Amino acid sequence: MVDGTAALPRAEQFAHDADIGVRGIAMSREAAFEQAAIALMSIITDVSSIRARTKVDISCEAPDDELLLVDWLNALIYRVSAERLLFGRFSVHLSDHRLHAEAWGEPLSLERHAPSVEPKGATYTALKVVRGPGGVWTAQCVVDV
Repeated sequence: MVDGTAALPRAEQFAHDADIGVRGIAMSREAAFEQAAIALMSIITDVSSIRARTKVDISCEAPDDELLLVDWLNALIYRVSAERLLFGRFSVHLSDHRLHAEAWGEPLSLERHAPSVEPKGATYTALKVVRGPGGVWTAQCVVDV
């Protein structure tokens, strides 16, 4: 990775005590938020096993990008917990500190998705949304599991 843009966009997880960090890295802020959501869903199951059968619209607003990331991930966690939905594809649109997104997924199937953990909430720990060298965006935080 010479210029920092190899293999973009991508979703990652990072270790953090008993919790799990999620990170989205991409060439745009929107794509970094999408990749952070994929990293979140990857905590639960293999994202490739999630079929795009249902589209859900999600909107949130916050005073800055970092709090917007937490709100976005918590909106997804709410849908997983309350509606038993998993998502494997996202389209995020940002304007100022407002987010509108479409998330595609399907109801959780214990047999097919074999969920490993249930995320409880996105936290402010290791929270950052930054544009780094080469214009690469990183959106990350720790998720309580």
